[in-house]
Amino acid sequence: MSVFSKATAARSRPRSIVLGGIALIGASALVLSGCASSGSGDSGSSSKPAGDLTLKLGTALPQTGNLAFLGPPEEAGVGLAVKEVNDADLGIKIDLTLGDSGDSDNKAYATEVPRLLSEGVTAIIGAASSGVSKLFIDEVTGAGVIQFSPANTSADFTTWDDNGLYWRTAPSDVLQGEVLGNLIAEDGNATLGIIYLNDSYGTGLAKFTKEAFESAGGEVVAEQSYNTGDTSFDAQISAVKAENPDAIAIIAFEETKTIVPGLAGFPSDKLYFVDGNLADYSADFAPGTLTGAKGTLPGLDTAKLGDFTDRLQAFVKDEGGEPLKDYSYAAESYDAVILLALAALQAGSTEGADMAAELQSVSGGKDKGEKVTTFEEGAKAIADGKKIDYDGNSGPITFDENGDPTEATIGIYQYGDDNKYTRTN
Repeated sequence: MSVFSKATAARSRPRSIVLGGIALIGASALVLSGCASSGSGDSGSSSKPAGDLTLKLGTALPQTGNLAFLGPPEEAGVGLAVKEVNDADLGIKIDLTLGDSGDSDNKAYATEVPRLLSEGVTAIIGAASSGVSKLFIDEVTGAGVIQFSPANTSADFTTWDDNGLYWRTAPSDVLQGEVLGNLIAEDGNATLGIIYLNDSYGTGLAKFTKEAFESAGGEVVAEQSYNTGDTSFDAQISAVKAENPDAIAIIAFEETKTIVPGLAGFPSDKLYFVDGNLADYSADFAPGTLTGAKGTLPGLDTAKLGDFTDRLQAFVKDEGGEPLKDYSYAAESYDAVILLALAALQAGSTEGADMAAELQSVSGGKDKGEKVTTFEEGAKAIADGKKIDYDGNSGPITFDENGDPTEATIGIYQYGDDNKYTRTN
């Protein structure tokens, strides 16, 4: 059967994090130093599973809505990981049920999340949008279920009262904002206009980008927001262009396809995108529309992950899907599943709180474990009674006690004449 078949006493943890200064140097490999005031479970007391485990896993990823372009790579990452865990047959099987998160406008999550919870999942992968995750995180974690996002970047989640059940493989926007702001300044721009989505993702990333840009000596001369569901951006575009900025940062999702044509005449090499709209626009814009535009995206260079991307494409083909055009957050989605499976094995349990208590440990965030890079290596080490440190396709991960990755890479990308982007660092 296809892995794509459709089908609680928890601890409280105050959450805080300290971020060091970040310089945009070289490959942008960045390390965050995190601290928190409470622990994430005593992994030293875990026991090996007495028998095979079954993990009921759900997804709330964007099949529809303004981030739908992220759905295919994220669901492919999840599906490939589930297949490889099940094929390994090393003490755990995953029963996967897909669900649609939609967005804050169509509200697909409002029916999908209750459906997943009613089917007894103990972990949900998603959402991609920080704003959407905020709309159901309390429902999920309040039910004793882990919510694990591969793409949420809002800094608000670091301190969310989530009963220790919210985790993510994507770094906070504090990081991406610093990289983007420094990039724009280092490209010689003295003034900046920002058009941003008025939700937790857009407002946070705009704030951190502005802070970094102005700390580097620049000035943000215009800031214009819009709301999910808006279809006209003429007012925002006019207000920003009226200030004659050297560069414009567009912090948006699908709306980018409407915003960019409205900026006709503004130099394309002075446009800057982010992870929410860094996409293949070859079928949307005339050749040359985005030549020289740049953007940022958390994650390792997928061009150097040939084996992983080949496996993704082969998996999608076997499932009867269309070839992937983008790999955004595919690795983070894959690693989320692998980490959950390894945590379940180390806990000897598929209960949400039990697995959550082991996630920091299996990521190498506590206990000096044996370095592993595949599920098979990790599962065998756990079966031998060893602690592990999983480094995945998205990077070292290494969770802090907040459920945030403490190590991350932010890639810098540039568009060519074909409106496709390639990594430059």
